[in-house]
Amino acid sequence: MRMQEHLFKYNKKYKLELGEQLNGFELSYRTLGSINENASNIIWVCHALTGNADVADWWSGLFGKKAIFNPNEHFIICVNVIGSCYGSTGPLSINPDTKQPYYSSFPAITIRDIVGTLEILRKELKIEHINTLIGGSLGGQQALEWAIQKPNLMENLIICATNAIHSPWGVAFNETQRMAIEADPTWGDENPKAGDRGLKAARAIAMLSYRNYSTYEATQSEDDNNTTDNFKASTYQQYQGQKLLNRFNAYSYWTLSKTMDSHNLGRGRTSIENSLQRIEAYTQVIGVSSDVLFPVSEQRYITSHIKNVTYEEISSLYGHDGFLVETHKIAAAIRAFFKQKKKKKISTSI
Repeated sequence: MRMQEHLFKYNKKYKLELGEQLNGFELSYRTLGSINENASNIIWVCHALTGNADVADWWSGLFGKKAIFNPNEHFIICVNVIGSCYGSTGPLSINPDTKQPYYSSFPAITIRDIVGTLEILRKELKIEHINTLIGGSLGGQQALEWAIQKPNLMENLIICATNAIHSPWGVAFNETQRMAIEADPTWGDENPKAGDRGLKAARAIAMLSYRNYSTYEATQSEDDNNTTDNFKASTYQQYQGQKLLNRFNAYSYWTLSKTMDSHNLGRGRTSIENSLQRIEAYTQVIGVSSDVLFPVSEQRYITSHIKNVTYEEISSLYGHDGFLVETHKIAAAIRAFFKQKKKKKISTSI
């Protein structure tokens, strides 16, 4: 069974948190499987920074025919976020007011703005209950915000390698990447390829935070003691930069890195702790032991302030990317999570 592609068009003005607005927007999303008779099998996935709605592709260890979330039992939905470049409204989309692409004029969006669009789509689809809301990294930020805004909407909440507020360390990494984009002399041009060389460098910088010292030591060390140039680590950085460049653009990367920086569950509320306490979903928080971008201290902090919660720490060589690479470990943790829930006699359809 293949994922079905859909496009939702919202034709009203959408007011953004920071004061600007979109004169309508589009959301590209994909679904897999069918909603059952009592609509108790809906799995909603929130994707990460450069992810897309094809969750069966980038999280295939969790989603697919033989995976824990499969189309024979579940209705799986994933929406490409606004600001991105996979069919939803973003910087390269046509601004209905000017009839030209937004480019640099695309407004600043926050995690709450993204969640607001998901809410609009949810209501359009007449989904009243989400069995499980799951996301990692930027996707986890969305899932937490949504679970706070609508505490009775989702029965289960699973978040991986994410945080309650984006840290100074994370902001610094993002700012450094934006500086690399700014250094590209084409940045700011009204051209889809503007900032391409800068984006390539930015992604190479990001890889240092997605992995870690041990990852590079294990995978990029030289076999020949006489090597003086063309190091494995050098070609790896070039490869990763080009790989993203082939599928993304600098404008969306800039926009969504700013969106990630905006994440703060306590903004305009009593406190971060109080906000987390509002979550009613049965929650699993998953950390990756070697994650230097979203260190496990951040997931433990989240865990300490949610009422009905379990914590699992995955051992991985792959740092932050472990939540995408170690899907067999993530799946095992999720199975244990639902098994524990059943032991507590809390009903679930998983």
